[in-house]
Amino acid sequence: MKDLTLLCFDYGRKRIGVAAGQTITATATPLKTLKHIGGKPDWSEIKGLINAWRPDRLIVGQPLTLAGERQPLTGAAERFGRQLKGRFRLAVELMDERLSSFAARRELKSTRNLDPVAARLILESWLLENARQTGAS
Repeated sequence: MKDLTLLCFDYGRKRIGVAAGQTITATATPLKTLKHIGGKPDWSEIKGLINAWRPDRLIVGQPLTLAGERQPLTGAAERFGRQLKGRFRLAVELMDERLSSFAARRELKSTRNLDPVAARLILESWLLENARQTGAS
């Protein structure tokens, strides 16, 4: 499981932050913020990103409380992950996203461009947690 390209999604009810990363460098880059259209993810925009990046795997931030329990957005993010898997036939993994938005806000000192930076932080956490499996160090 080496040299993977990954796309990460920080799912929200109004916006979805997107970041890309690679296991060979164990790095991630914020890409963009997608807006929902009619209350649904912008699937054409997501398809364009998947076609452009050709990821091996998709990571979706799993919102949990500080205590690690489910919260109102948890089910919606999990559903989004299942939809990604069904539409694009790619492996999808959930990654704990606790405090990612807080950390992004602290890093940026603003809420501007928060979502893709939060997605980058989620993906960096996944890369760190999975370094042994992917061969990254």
